[in-house]
Amino acid sequence: MTAKKIFNAAPTKTTTKKSLPPKVSVKKVINKKEDAGLPLSVVIRRRIEAQKARFHANDNIAAFIKPGELDALVDEVSEKMQAVLESLVIDTRNDHNTRNTSRRVAKMYVQEVFNGRYVDQPTLTKFPNVSRLNELMIIGPITVRSACSHHLCPIMGRIWIGVLPSKESALIGLSKYSRLTEWVMCRPQIQEEAVVELADILERKIKPIGVAVVMEADHFCMQWRGVKDRDSKMINSVMRGSFLKDSNLRREFLALIDRK
Repeated sequence: MTAKKIFNAAPTKTTTKKSLPPKVSVKKVINKKEDAGLPLSVVIRRRIEAQKARFHANDNIAAFIKPGELDALVDEVSEKMQAVLESLVIDTRNDHNTRNTSRRVAKMYVQEVFNGRYVDQPTLTKFPNVSRLNELMIIGPITVRSACSHHLCPIMGRIWIGVLPSKESALIGLSKYSRLTEWVMCRPQIQEEAVVELADILERKIKPIGVAVVMEADHFCMQWRGVKDRDSKMINSVMRGSFLKDSNLRREFLALIDRK
């Protein structure tokens, strides 16, 4: 009698279990409901915070952005930029010059001047150092455009990169130095941190004996506002490995770059 009850109970449990949706699907539905109605920027921010990652102005957050979301982010920024224009008491309805300014600015920030925050690092095709080169290489000047994270004013300048490869170092194509530099610079930041990040990436990717980065730039936060000094520039350098230890190599690099 007991055995018969157990036998009858088993099919009932199996039927009930089959009728339930898989746990993963339930979780997806819950997540969609939680995100429904929220601005996309809030959804992305929650993803970042869930991973306890940093998202400062000069950080890259491409890992937290899904395909197609950048267009939606442009829409959101455009709406908020319109509110900024209205708070500045600009009649965008009747002023034909500013009628679509909010969207133009949104596209400029997301797709161009701050694009280094939202897209993955460019692929750096590496080549073996077949000839076992270990001579000084200098790339530059590379024209750079960035923005000061304090006032979002332009930073316009040039960068020179010095590389002393080892016989075991990887080599990358010449254009990749420019692409990598642009990716780092297309974010709101300060110049002192930008050159350090660029040097860090080059060290990791190439593994040279030494790497050097020199940047010279005009800062519109000082030329366009504030003291309005048109002639001041900022020049800073990062020296790593042999460039830091070998004063002759450092002098050779600095003598060869033309900053005129």
